Amino acid sequence: MTTLTETYIEREANVLAHNYHPLGVVASRARGAFVYDVSGRPYLDCLSAYSSLNFGHGHPTLRRALRRQLGRLALTSRAIHHDQLADFATELSALVGGEMVLPMNSGAEAVETALKVARAWGYRVKGVPDNRATIIVADNNFHGRTLGIVSFSTDDSARKDFGPFLPGFVSVPYGDAEALEAAIDDTTVAVMVEPIQGEAGIIVPPSGYLKRVREVTATKNVLFIADEIQSGLGRTGATLQLHNEGVHADLVILGKALGGGLLPVSAVVGRADVLRVIQPGQHGSTFGGNPLAAAVGLAVVRLLAPGTLQRRARELGDHLHRRLSGMSLLGVVGFRGVGLWAGVDVDPSLATGRQVAEKLVERGVLTKDTHGSTLRFAPPLIATPGHIHFAMDQLEDSLRSLSAGR
Repeated sequence: MTTLTETYIEREANVLAHNYHPLGVVASRARGAFVYDVSGRPYLDCLSAYSSLNFGHGHPTLRRALRRQLGRLALTSRAIHHDQLADFATELSALVGGEMVLPMNSGAEAVETALKVARAWGYRVKGVPDNRATIIVADNNFHGRTLGIVSFSTDDSARKDFGPFLPGFVSVPYGDAEALEAAIDDTTVAVMVEPIQGEAGIIVPPSGYLKRVREVTATKNVLFIADEIQSGLGRTGATLQLHNEGVHADLVILGKALGGGLLPVSAVVGRADVLRVIQPGQHGSTFGGNPLAAAVGLAVVRLLAPGTLQRRARELGDHLHRRLSGMSLLGVVGFRGVGLWAGVDVDPSLATGRQVAEKLVERGVLTKDTHGSTLRFAPPLIATPGHIHFAMDQLEDSLRSLSAGR
């Protein structure tokens, strides 16, 4: 007999392009740290839509902001001003330590924006010859899936059959400041890295790496662009992972959690003299900085301003990492992360990450695999210690089940 879940999944398979391989859960509603499927079964959300749901599902403060603005004004385009944008930009800049904001929608769109700004700055301010600008990136990066961004990906699944690619990028090993410095030449306008590589498996660079990147780029008159789309806005126990390292970038790219899990909101925040190189007509977005997005984004900024959620992420992260440290005998061969974020490597002879994720679904926990046998854990910042221990209990039970079945 076909279940309701199977019916929905079969219908999707017939009408949707297969660009994702979802787990076998059909969500119907959600609240706080839990997602409920079409049969009403709850699942603890330990993925948080890749950090888009840092504040959980349907946070009451954010829902109120959305409803209030929806009843007043949702969209104008930037053809005219609106009364939400200045407050959003001012308070976002203050929160992350920037001076000016260029609002967009998706994270990938914000990355493309930062790349365009960096090139324009290189030509108009640094004096790089026309069409010679280069930008240094890191191996195994993930900044999105647009054609421009996959041009500098080192992941074959992101690049194969999508060429020809955009030139002007140089990739160096992540975490290797010496290789990065050696790659800089007179054409280099920017270095763009993730302070922690998320899609690669929550890869944390060596201590001092980000500070060294800042020192090198400042000395060489090169922009430092930090992609904090996944790591930013509380996830790592600070507003930005840069703040944990005591580092300031020229441009910071934000997205995902900036929309509070309610709608796409992204932004490039940074130095005013850099962002001012973009003039009217040279870059834009019909929906970027719209009233609804600005109102929700402002509510997100005000949630984070007191620092309570950042502190909570640090405390919950202590529970998460402490539990993971005791799982080596169960098949966990390594883990890493900062704050409420962890990449967990499972012994590949025991199971793939996908197989463990499916076992966790059976036990009421949602997470996702990446790169073979790695799992990502990113519960919402509003989770409780009990939620963290529940997730870790289910991980232990899943690993024991897989061991018993060998």
